[in-house]
Amino acid sequence: MERIAIDMDEVVADAIGKFIKLYNRDYDVPLDLKIDAGNEIYHHVPQDVNQKWFEYINEPGFFRDLNVIPDSQRVIKALQQKYDVYIVSAAMEFRNSLVDKYDWLAEHFPFIDWQHIMFCGNKIVQADIIIDDRTKNFVNFPGRPLLFTSPHNLLVTEYERVNTWEEVAGLLL
Repeated sequence: MERIAIDMDEVVADAIGKFIKLYNRDYDVPLDLKIDAGNEIYHHVPQDVNQKWFEYINEPGFFRDLNVIPDSQRVIKALQQKYDVYIVSAAMEFRNSLVDKYDWLAEHFPFIDWQHIMFCGNKIVQADIIIDDRTKNFVNFPGRPLLFTSPHNLLVTEYERVNTWEEVAGLLL
């Protein structure tokens, strides 16, 4: 059975949406998802508060109540019938995210057991397919990388791209 490694943030969990919600709450300045292609979200806030992104994601609880990316639950459950599916997240980057991410997965993806969750630093995993929004995780990856669309990677053209979980289903199921 082939193995699939699936990233969390911006692939199954909407971290950008949470940032926008918190930013709008704290600054009462409209910020929406119309983000210029190829830029990180913190490029769209005033210079004097552009570190707020890093403060938010380092707060306990930031990752606990993220919205689920549409159709990810249904498609991942279907993928489990055909593949050995792992959630692989660079959770070590943000110390407080470990428990939040684990609890979030238990709530929204209870069909993924703890043995199929990998919290790591670098994503050096042995898999046949990786679905991720960050191309840095494709470096030296010998399998098939699928780039999940996010505003920061819209200008990237050298990888096979998937825009939605419906597209993932069309390719892999």
